[in-house]
Amino acid sequence: MDTELGSAVILITGVMAAGKSTVAELLAGQLPRAAHVRGDVFRRMVVSGREELLPEETAEARAQLELRYRLSALVADEYARHGWTAVVQDIVLGQALGQYVARVHTRPLYIVVLAPSTAAVKSREDERLKTGYGLAWTLDALDHTLREETPRIGLWLDTSEQTPDQTVSAILHNLPAARVQAG
Repeated sequence: MDTELGSAVILITGVMAAGKSTVAELLAGQLPRAAHVRGDVFRRMVVSGREELLPEETAEARAQLELRYRLSALVADEYARHGWTAVVQDIVLGQALGQYVARVHTRPLYIVVLAPSTAAVKSREDERLKTGYGLAWTLDALDHTLREETPRIGLWLDTSEQTPDQTVSAILHNLPAARVQAG
C-alpha cells in the first residue's frame, strides 16, 4: 500500500489495552506527514470539574465525552486541511462511532477498530503500567459494547496474535477496506 495519503483522517479505536496508542504512534511514524491526535489529551485538559465516564454515566460525564470527541474531530480536520494525515486514537464505541464519523468533515476518512480477544486484552492490561479496568469498567462489559453495539464500519482487526508492527502493516495493506464512504 502506498503510504502517501496526504490530507486524511484515520481513527484508531477499540477497548482499553487494545493497543490503540502504540499502533497509532507507529502508524503515524510510517506516514510521510502525519500527526497523532490523542483523544484522551482533551479529557486531561479539564483541570477542575471533570467527571469520568462510568457505566452509570451522568449527563455531565456524557457532555464532557462529547466535547472530547468534538475537539479531536476538529483538530483532526484542521491537520488534514493543512495537508496532514491525522491519526486519531480514542475509545469510540457503540453508537458514538457513527456519530464520530459525522463529526469529521475530512474525506478520506478511515476507521480502524482494534478487536483483540478478551484474553489478549487481559494479558496486555497486566503488562502495562496504567490500569484501565477495575471496579468501574470490566473488560467483558466493554468488549460486549465493542462487539455487540458498535456499528461494523471500517476495518476491524483481530490483533490478538499480532505485534504492533504487524498490526500497522495490516492496516496499511488493508487501508482501502477502512475507508468510510461519504454520506
